Amino acid sequence: MPLQAYDEAMPRAATTSDVYNAIAEPRRRAIIDLLAREGREAPGKMQGHPVGTLVSRLRLSQPTVSKHLRVLRQVGIVSVSKRGRHRLYQLNARELKPVFDWVTHFEQFWTNQLQRIKQRAERQASQLRSNQTQTPR
Repeated sequence: MPLQAYDEAMPRAATTSDVYNAIAEPRRRAIIDLLAREGREAPGKMQGHPVGTLVSRLRLSQPTVSKHLRVLRQVGIVSVSKRGRHRLYQLNARELKPVFDWVTHFEQFWTNQLQRIKQRAERQASQLRSNQTQTPR
C-alpha cells in the first residue's frame, strides 16, 4: 500500500495532545526560540512579551501568532500573565524536558557519527601527507 494511503486513512493527533505534537510546527518552534532567546530580560523590565512584539519579531500575522500561542499554552510550554492591558507570554522551558530526555537517548549516535567523520578526515589527511612526501619533486 502506498504511503499516501496511510496518511489519508490515519487521523492526525491533535496539536494539543502533547508537547511533541505542539512543537512539530515550525512557527511554534520559532515562537519558542524567540521566547527562550529573549526570555531573560534586565531587572525592572516587564517579564514576557506581548503578542505585538512577537508579531513584529516573527513577521507573522497577529491571528497566526495568537493561534500558535494558544496551542503552546494548552500544553504548558508557554504561560501568560496580565500586566495592565497587556498579556505577556513567557516560556516554561521545564515543560520541554520530556523532549530533551527523549532526544538524549540518541546523543550516542550523533557522537559516534562525528567520531567516524573525524577519524575518516584524519586518515585522509594522513594519506595526503604520505603521498606528498613520497612524490618526487
